[in-house]
Order: sequence, then C-alpha cells, then structure tokens
Amino acid sequence: MMFAGKRPNNLGVNDGKLAPCPNTPNCVCSQDTDAGHKIEPLTYNSTVAEAIANLKQVIQSMPKTQIITENTNYLYAEFTSALMGFVDDVEFYLDDTAKVIHVRSASRLGKSDLGVNRNRIEAIRTKLKEIKS
Repeated sequence: MMFAGKRPNNLGVNDGKLAPCPNTPNCVCSQDTDAGHKIEPLTYNSTVAEAIANLKQVIQSMPKTQIITENTNYLYAEFTSALMGFVDDVEFYLDDTAKVIHVRSASRLGKSDLGVNRNRIEAIRTKLKEIKS
C-alpha cells in the first residue's frame, strides 16, 4: 500500500470525546464545532448491541474496509481507497444516553479528500436507515 501512512496514535475515546480534526479539510467529526469539520452524529433507537451489529453490517458491506477495534460502545475501521491505497481512519462512539453514534472520519495523508470522508459517513447514515426500515 503505497499511500497507507501510519496509524495515528490519537484514536479512541478520551473523556467521552473522539480526537478533534486537524486543521486540514480531510476530516469530519460529529463532536467538532467548526462548520468545515462538523457532521451530524448517526442516531439509533435500539440497544447498543443492536446498533453496533447494524453498524458492523454496514461497514462490512462496503469495499476495502477492515474493522480493527470493537468493544461495547466503540468501533474503529480502516477504509482503503481502491486507486492509490490511501487509508482513512473511521471511528464510531456510541453514546447510549443520547442515542447517538459520534463519528470521526479522517484521511491519514494529504490535505484535501475531495469530500470523501463526509460522503462516506452520509452513505453509512443512509445504509443504517435502510436496515431500520
């Protein structure tokens, strides 16, 4: 993988928060506040276990993905681009009190992602709604 880059060391949940996006436009996060990086969290109205299972089903249906870490309320996957092998780190943190799944999707390399990270999260949102209906 020519453009895989190194796995970041700031992954995971710290005090209920995913890492903020860097100052580059190749990241979206539902816990960021600036318009360039902010994306709405995913929602669910099932149990956490069902929400994680649905999320896994959607992720595994997408090409060139690998789930790296999974526990009761957190999932981390790597998405690799078909053409050049760029890797994006995508995290999901389930907040059962609010019934939301906070998301962070960030490219490892480069500055612009041409909207790939935002589009990916919106595609996951759409697929999750299809499972629910």
